[in-house]
Amino acid sequence: MQGISVVIPVFNEEDNVADGFREVSNVLRSTGRPYEIIYVDDGSRDKTVSRLLECGGNDSHLRLIQLRRNFGQTAAMAAGFDHSRYEIVVALDGDLQNDPAEIPQMVAKLEEGYDLVAGWRKHRRDKFLSRRLPSIIANRIISSATGVRLHDYGCTLKVMSGDIARGLRLYGEMHRFIPALANEMGARIVEVPVNHRERRFGTSKYGISRTIRVVLDLITVKFLLGYSKRPIHLFGVVGAASGILGTLILSMLTYQRLFQDVPMGNRPLLALGVMLVIIGLQFVVFGLLAEVLARTYYESQNKKTYVVRRVFTAPEEEDSAPWARKVAN
Repeated sequence: MQGISVVIPVFNEEDNVADGFREVSNVLRSTGRPYEIIYVDDGSRDKTVSRLLECGGNDSHLRLIQLRRNFGQTAAMAAGFDHSRYEIVVALDGDLQNDPAEIPQMVAKLEEGYDLVAGWRKHRRDKFLSRRLPSIIANRIISSATGVRLHDYGCTLKVMSGDIARGLRLYGEMHRFIPALANEMGARIVEVPVNHRERRFGTSKYGISRTIRVVLDLITVKFLLGYSKRPIHLFGVVGAASGILGTLILSMLTYQRLFQDVPMGNRPLLALGVMLVIIGLQFVVFGLLAEVLARTYYESQNKKTYVVRRVFTAPEEEDSAPWARKVAN
């Protein structure tokens, strides 16, 4: 449907939700488009839900999804995307640091032909050593690993087409990898600078433990983006390299034993060569098993290994505009 869906995951943000709802409502109302504001309460233990209902309970644009417990920001965002109804979906933090006033210009950028517009907190209002410096390093690592080069993967403020948002499958801490996952779906991505504000109320939910989880999720994302459809290419290459190296070592030892009368029974190279050959065989077997699992995953759910942007068909009756009739995905 034509319109804008704004998804805002919140967890213990009782002091922020009222002001945030009013800000977002005013901005969306000014666009003149149909809209909905989807708050996803991720198991808050304070008055977040009651405060939100107090300020927006009578507003038909508010939709509140209350999760049974704290599942994490990624799961909350996925729930919001799944329940969104409009063709444009906006992801926004609930701590008031993302400026809702940026939404109209990001929507306009999206309509230039992009599928995802990512926010870049160019002038970030956070402490340098504890927040900004680790973020700079992480962004460079993620950009290099995924091939999608952005300045700010951690900015929640993103505007994307509805089919991209509802087509994402998010797990762990993967909400920060949305651009990379969208790129795998063939999305056209652009990054724009956005205003970033200091946190006024509450405390940050980020810590060193989340950084560790992000690193682990990056490994998962790298595998999913590069090898989920062809795992044998990863395991097979490693297995082949190990097996070839082991075979060369054993061949050298055999030559030395047969032609140079060099004993080989007590040489560490013998054990290394045998171990490398066995490891190589194991990796090849892992790759074959992963291929079977990948095919089971796609075929059991009738999932496609491709994503269609749109289909054009010629009209049945002749007219002056052939290929004018568009069939939705």
